[in-house]
Amino acid sequence: PIVRFARTLNRDIDAVRNAIEMEWSNGQAEGQINRLKTLKRAMYGRAGPNLLRARMLPLHHTN
Repeated sequence: PIVRFARTLNRDIDAVRNAIEMEWSNGQAEGQINRLKTLKRAMYGRAGPNLLRARMLPLHHTN
């Protein structure tokens, strides 16, 4: 598995090098995309009860 992972990284070595050396990050965009997908799952009924509970209840909610 490690050799396969290394081969995959080597295929796009320029992107790997840029990710390490440059200060740019797309973390904020990725977080917003994740939030949007979570909300869409909730709207279309594909979110399970645990996800909905975590999204809707306050952080320190007790039963």
